[in-house]
Amino acid sequence: MEVLFVNVGYFPLIGGGELYIKELAERLVGDGHSATVLTTDAAEPEYLWLRGKKRVATAQEVIHGVKVRRFPVRHLPLLPYSYGLIRLLAAKLSKAPVDTTPFLSALTRLTPWVPGLERYLTTLDRRYDVVHAWSIPYESLIRAAALYAWRQGIPLVITPLLHLGEPGSDEVRRFYTMRHQLALLRQSDAVIVNTEIERDFLAMRGVDIHKIHIISPGVTLEMVTGGDADRFRAHYGIKRPFVLYLGLVNYDKGAVHTVEAMRRLWQEGVKADLVIAGTILEPFRNYWRTLPQADRRHCHLLGPIGEETKRDALAAASVLSLPSRTDSFGMVYLEAWANGLPVVGARAGGVPAVIADGEDGYLVPFGDVAALADRLACLLADQTLAQRLGESGRRKVMERYTWERAYAATRAVYEAVSR
Repeated sequence: MEVLFVNVGYFPLIGGGELYIKELAERLVGDGHSATVLTTDAAEPEYLWLRGKKRVATAQEVIHGVKVRRFPVRHLPLLPYSYGLIRLLAAKLSKAPVDTTPFLSALTRLTPWVPGLERYLTTLDRRYDVVHAWSIPYESLIRAAALYAWRQGIPLVITPLLHLGEPGSDEVRRFYTMRHQLALLRQSDAVIVNTEIERDFLAMRGVDIHKIHIISPGVTLEMVTGGDADRFRAHYGIKRPFVLYLGLVNYDKGAVHTVEAMRRLWQEGVKADLVIAGTILEPFRNYWRTLPQADRRHCHLLGPIGEETKRDALAAASVLSLPSRTDSFGMVYLEAWANGLPVVGARAGGVPAVIADGEDGYLVPFGDVAALADRLACLLADQTLAQRLGESGRRKVMERYTWERAYAATRAVYEAVSR
């Protein structure tokens, strides 16, 4: 079997979707199949809409047997405003009373604008067995992959990674559920989602429920456990218990709310630190500069960290906080549970299908700093409670969330659509 993956990023860009594709592609190669990834040269998310961010200079390489081909992102004038304005315009046009699908498809080719990838797929004559495209907010790449698949008569699988935001709010959802995006999903041969929340949402919007497959990501226990807590504490000079935030550092992921919750606890005399690890977006840097030095003294802003450091951080932390409204699943919860940590997430997106509130972690409304502070305080103060929730999460991971299970289920979808 030869599988072509198309996504906005790939290793060394680190994100849930990128790690998911890497795991699937390398397992395919390990089983004797072929995996090719077409992606951009972005090494961090902001490179898509900001000049001067990190990019990957290598255009073609083989990583653990996976053939990777990167195409340059072209930047529009007046960034980042032009990028955001195009997305806002597209969201508004999607609600127009007339069919704007063709115009939307043309407009969103610019977000991100990767003409080299589009040209490559337009002229590609090689016939893969399956095309698997990812991440619906970057539909310019999915559209290019779909046109190639339809021209060659190849089955098209899409993993949209929907971010549905808070219940009753369209603020996030509108950028993931535009009419041209839903049209791509309806025309695909299979749609892979992470939770039943995604499945039910798409089924209600006209995607054939029989071609929607729920396949959650997983972890490899030995890859995310076994860290050295003492080494982490010594390296960063952390002596107190600490809350760990691990992920893209921005408002929508709950980074600001986690800091504000900890500031409340510090004012109440709670003796605990906060560690923030992950790629830091510019808006958070601006927020960080406004914080008093007294608060920053107990907050360790690490930026991106390697796998060994991440294992050490997970081994040393008391609780994971990621109260995000932009997650279709949240793989970091699995990594925390694998280390016996309790987690706190937001009641938004696909997260309520992942965290069982009060059983292996807590759910709070997105943006509710008081509720978040209360839950973090409970877990920091009650080690028995924290251990019980963390152990429940560990059992869940071992029973339900392994890469072996996710890979087997995905391969079964490939085999079914390519018959």
